[in-house]
Amino acid sequence: MDGAAVCITGSTDGIGRAAALRLASEGVGLVLHGRDGERLDALLRELDAVAGRGRLLPVVADFRSLEAVGEMADTILSSNVRLGALINNAGVYMPRRVLTGEGFETTFAVNYLAHVHLTLLLEAHLVAAGARIVNVSSVDHHSADFDPGNMQGERHYSGYGAYAFSKLCNIMFTMEHASMLAGRKATANALDPGVLATKLLHAGWSLAGQAPAAGGDALCHLALSPEFEGVSGRYFEDGRPVSCSPAALDPLLRRQLWESTMEMLGRKK
Repeated sequence: MDGAAVCITGSTDGIGRAAALRLASEGVGLVLHGRDGERLDALLRELDAVAGRGRLLPVVADFRSLEAVGEMADTILSSNVRLGALINNAGVYMPRRVLTGEGFETTFAVNYLAHVHLTLLLEAHLVAAGARIVNVSSVDHHSADFDPGNMQGERHYSGYGAYAFSKLCNIMFTMEHASMLAGRKATANALDPGVLATKLLHAGWSLAGQAPAAGGDALCHLALSPEFEGVSGRYFEDGRPVSCSPAALDPLLRRQLWESTMEMLGRKK
């Protein structure tokens, strides 16, 4: 990493926190993100005690707000931190359909749209640094269909369906973005971190799951290991590249999602 830092969204809990603890112990500088300032302060106090840790930059941002995401990007870019990796990890599971203040369905907004917004705002910096972009998806993406008329639960909604669709969108964005980054040093990949005992798992499933540290290790491995130098546009499970769903592999559907997303973000297509 040559002194570069890693930005982890959703770093105050679950696998994001596990990844932060591991990277701090290895002396890697961190940009730490959380929605709750008190929980972020608690993580900082914990990491302050880690011997040999690198620089820590905390950023509070509620991913239900694209404006807050923009402010987060501004903070990072004005900090003179050089990012070697961006781990887009923050996520929610919403049993009921709730709209954000900006009118987006919350699961779609937090799990997908906010991360696209942050990534593209940081894109020039990430490309210049030859950074790795790691998007957290899920094996549940295989359960989702790409329905342009129900992207945000407009016609019918279930907590699981919204979650699975957001994770499908993460892979579709990864594949489309990777093709655009080809030849520009930065890479983009997606992964399923496994079934882990996190608040998100317990919100949606009656499962035990592995310790979050296993998922944190998976994030760190894909973000930092020399094994994945130059690898881009792939989806990983259990540390291995595997096939994703047909929808994620369809270039026409990916382009349709990209154009819809750019319209939501008010960006040129």
